[in-house]
Amino acid sequence: MAQASLEEVTALAHRIGRETAAIHAADVDVQARFPKETIDAFRAEGLLGALVPTDLGGLGHDLRTAAAVVRTVGRYCASSAMILAMHHIQVACLVRHGRSEALRDYARRVAADQLLLASATTEIGIGGNTRSSSCYVERDDAGGFTLTKQAPVISYGQYADAIFTTARRDADSPPSDQVLAVCESNAVTLEPLSGWDTMGFRGTCSLGFTLTASGDAMLILDDPFGDVSAQTMLPTAHLLWSSLWLGLAEEASWRAQRFVQKAARKDPGTVPPGATRLAALMVTRQEFAATVDSLMTRYLSIMDDPEATSAIDFMVAINTLKISASTEVVDVVNQALLICGIQGYREDSEYSLGRILRDAHGAAVMVNNDRIAGNTAQLALMQRES
Repeated sequence: MAQASLEEVTALAHRIGRETAAIHAADVDVQARFPKETIDAFRAEGLLGALVPTDLGGLGHDLRTAAAVVRTVGRYCASSAMILAMHHIQVACLVRHGRSEALRDYARRVAADQLLLASATTEIGIGGNTRSSSCYVERDDAGGFTLTKQAPVISYGQYADAIFTTARRDADSPPSDQVLAVCESNAVTLEPLSGWDTMGFRGTCSLGFTLTASGDAMLILDDPFGDVSAQTMLPTAHLLWSSLWLGLAEEASWRAQRFVQKAARKDPGTVPPGATRLAALMVTRQEFAATVDSLMTRYLSIMDDPEATSAIDFMVAINTLKISASTEVVDVVNQALLICGIQGYREDSEYSLGRILRDAHGAAVMVNNDRIAGNTAQLALMQRES
């Protein structure tokens, strides 16, 4: 069967967005509940196996196609799109760094059973640094492992079929010598440490937990987590998140455009008050899209070259994308709000921008921009003039 085109997959994402995500988005937001209906719709279309290669039973999408779905669904429900993005990040790590037969079999299961994958990469006491762990993997003589981790955030952890968890390789390893372990839900205990009553992205259900897990040591990824992070997790995360934020910006921009168009139809021959501001907003939206697309093209061209993905100029670029996109989305929504005026401010208006604005503000604080800027500054200090 021929693989679906980007246009076909995007059309599917719009259908899921209109028929499912948009219908439940307000309730998901108000109740801060898991968007089960939309995740079930993803499952029904095989989208949880989108990044699994076709020879392992998945859809075989590339990252650009997966990002297009995230971007599109984000226009209807940001929480649903964020969950899909976070899931894709773990799948990308699995299929690119899980070469053993056990891990390839697990990738097959992800596609066949449409398993939802979450992650636990931060730890209390580490300060949000994903490249450092205090917990460690303890292996037994029977080929199993156990670990216990206090995680300040595990998004949708209670609803995931597995949690990909970072830990030190063993008790004697330094904090930076990490592995990524597949912790299946049937062998995981989650003890809540914090709730999730937030301004935006409420449906991601990103509570903190003490995670206690056991499993088959064959389900620990082959490559060191440092390689997994540099080559796959970090660039994939920043590209998918930026695509989602672009979707939010586009939805806000389109609402503003529809508002101005309606005003123009009411008074033919005159230029509505928000038209000039709208023209500038459309330019910003297009520049935002071009920036995300440019970094996507660059990453896809070097993703299999470890030296290129670890090069300082690329690492600076991918970090800068996260910072710029997370800032730009708030700017775009704010401009759209000024165009729509009170109709954008109202919650009961077709032009309402309240939930979009609240979700947009989450972009800068999920992996805080200041932390990323600090890391980028360190990279700049190491870079030599060419």
